[in-house]
Amino acid sequence: MSNEDITLTAADAEVTVQPGNGGRIGGLKVDGVELLRQGKKFGCFPMVPWCGRTRDGRFLNGATPHQLPLNSPPHAIHGTARDAAWHTARRSENEAVITYDLVDPWPYTGRVTQVVALTADTLTLTMSVETYDDSFPAQIGWHPWFNRNLGGGTEDVRVDFAAAWQEERGDDHLPTGRRIDPKPGPWDDCFGMPDGVDVTLTWPGRLELNVASREHWVVVYDEQEAAVCVEPQTGPPNGLNTLPRLVTPIDPLEATTTWTWRRL
Repeated sequence: MSNEDITLTAADAEVTVQPGNGGRIGGLKVDGVELLRQGKKFGCFPMVPWCGRTRDGRFLNGATPHQLPLNSPPHAIHGTARDAAWHTARRSENEAVITYDLVDPWPYTGRVTQVVALTADTLTLTMSVETYDDSFPAQIGWHPWFNRNLGGGTEDVRVDFAAAWQEERGDDHLPTGRRIDPKPGPWDDCFGMPDGVDVTLTWPGRLELNVASREHWVVVYDEQEAAVCVEPQTGPPNGLNTLPRLVTPIDPLEATTTWTWRRL
């Protein structure tokens, strides 16, 4: 199949999947209102095979060192898949399955599969990384850009969550290794939620949307005027080094996030 845009529909919800633009969700409309920031680099992109920043672009697989391109100097950020064309494996009215084969500059072979499933009031994204060759550390995450304001003279979005801890952020934007009590925003920070990611965005008088995942980590970024980001992921920034999750021929890495909304 081609990598042209895919439109999924369910009742009054519509999702645009963009395999050719990094496997991202290009848009999510509820009752015709766009919830995601528009633009080639926005929407909601997959972070794989790592999330956030990897320190100096370096990581170890056992004793083997690797160097990644520094696409956010002095670090490597957000993986490689968001810059690549994915391929459509199958699609229906309300579900799409897209795939991406890991290639250079990632030093290992593997396949990433993303399933996008839409209902009248939920969007479920499931991603897996599998290999039939050498094992390697990896991370999975999503980086949505939610519109701060939905227009029509309404109030800006509120972001509510109760984290168990916040990863202390160093001057290099990476966790120092210390866990601290959560601080008030603005944020470009990683939080720990050992019972699973649970963050609610409320556009007063319009819509409430919950971002949930069984994963224990979420980055919240709200330092830009146009959008806020709530990023569930399988480990903290620099996790290839500090909390590696190993992909092996018998044990793929898989994660899911579900967005559920209700009208106010």
